[in-house]
Amino acid sequence: MGSNPASPRWVGRPWWVISLTVVLAVLAADQATKAWALRALEDGHVIDLVWTLRFRLTFNSGMAFGAGSGLGPVIGVVALVVVVALLLSMRKTSSLLSVVSVGLVIGGALGNLVDRVFRADGGLLTGRVVDFVDLQWWPVFNIADAGIVVGGVLLVLANWRASRPVPAAPAAPTGVQISAEALSGSPESAEEP
Repeated sequence: MGSNPASPRWVGRPWWVISLTVVLAVLAADQATKAWALRALEDGHVIDLVWTLRFRLTFNSGMAFGAGSGLGPVIGVVALVVVVALLLSMRKTSSLLSVVSVGLVIGGALGNLVDRVFRADGGLLTGRVVDFVDLQWWPVFNIADAGIVVGGVLLVLANWRASRPVPAAPAAPTGVQISAEALSGSPESAEEP
């Protein structure tokens, strides 16, 4: 808990406990759903859900939207640098929204990094990321990708909220004098029109 004045005061817990909880939740959900997708969607099986939403297994050796195909090792190193930078930035925050959003981004980055490490067959960080959520009008993605995007949007919102000036309290009207009798609620002050 500590008495560090720079540490967040909400919930009575240090920022890292909340952020780590979010990281682990995203990482667990991501890896569990990817394991399911690998079993349920193998051999080209597609599950249509509603409207254009369907589950269809794909593998991505690049980054978001299939860009950077084959750059897995570079993307993995960049992801590690981003995780470290976000962790360092957390030392200065006192916003619960910032802590949760950073947890989402780190959890998502680690989820895809796990794929690059443990699904590698051609060397360190060369594994392909499992994607399976297919909207058919947006690139196929996974829970880790969703965590990164939602966390990034929330982090921008948290920074915007933190940068807004705090409105000043309204000033007391000038020229108004209140008598001690009016404050005390004496009957004499109540009878005056």
